[in-house]
Amino acid sequence: MDWNEQTLHLRAGTAAEDGDSVAVAPQNVGLKYTGLRVVDLLAGAKRAISTGFDEAALLPLSGSCTVTIDSEPLQLRGRSSVFEAVSDFAYLPLGCDAVVTSERGGQFALLTARATRRLRPQYVPAEAVGVEVRGAGAATRQINNFLSPQAPVEADKLIGVEVLTPAGNFSSYPPHKHDVADSETGEAEVEEIYYFRFQPVSGYALYRQYTADGEFDVCTVVRDGDVFLVPRGFHGPSVPVPGHHMYFLNVLAGPSEERTMQFSDDPEQHWIRETWLEDSPDPRVPMTSADRGNPDED
Repeated sequence: MDWNEQTLHLRAGTAAEDGDSVAVAPQNVGLKYTGLRVVDLLAGAKRAISTGFDEAALLPLSGSCTVTIDSEPLQLRGRSSVFEAVSDFAYLPLGCDAVVTSERGGQFALLTARATRRLRPQYVPAEAVGVEVRGAGAATRQINNFLSPQAPVEADKLIGVEVLTPAGNFSSYPPHKHDVADSETGEAEVEEIYYFRFQPVSGYALYRQYTADGEFDVCTVVRDGDVFLVPRGFHGPSVPVPGHHMYFLNVLAGPSEERTMQFSDDPEQHWIRETWLEDSPDPRVPMTSADRGNPDED
């Protein structure tokens, strides 16, 4: 694949399919492991899902739903918006059939990764999702570790986290990469997908992604509903403009038997982490919790 801004940056609407606002299958975009579909359901609608050779996680972005996995129903309470609350979610194993129904409608992210083991279906309540405040000062952001390697859910390859960044702050900083397995640094080979949302929706952010060997160096504007692919290279920073909060969903997976997000910083920017020890976190973070903004259950 010739990686450049046109192949890495999927602008809102360009990856839509069959009524869904995002449909990214790895084989269609030059990736190997990760996929993402944003399922848009009208009130009373339902959607059949077959995971095939993938494992998946169904994460409400807005609204609530029932997901029936191999005839076992799970109720997802969901939330009104990604900017209002942390959400519960469901894990769908490799080779399963599921049906998603939503009485009031909503939008649901389906994260996927090529898997090698079939595990059990799982439900994780919002209260079990670890909320992390990372960085300090203008680099403070919130991480919802719903499907991180340390989360209380069993998965084979799939990793998923949510990041909320207050207006004007820096995320994905310092720039970092995770595209080679390196026993000395601990870095793992993991590809990634970013999915962006903004509050208000008219917002945007500046985002940079580049490689040390110069294959590409993209610095561009990302807007509500955009997707960015991270097959390799350093990524960051992501900086929302003043007056607009930013959310992004990260989907990660790789070939390792161990689920890990271990990375290497750009050596020219690594020093910034030391400054966090002398600075205070932005008091606007955390921006959400599991305690508010949830709609009524289906």
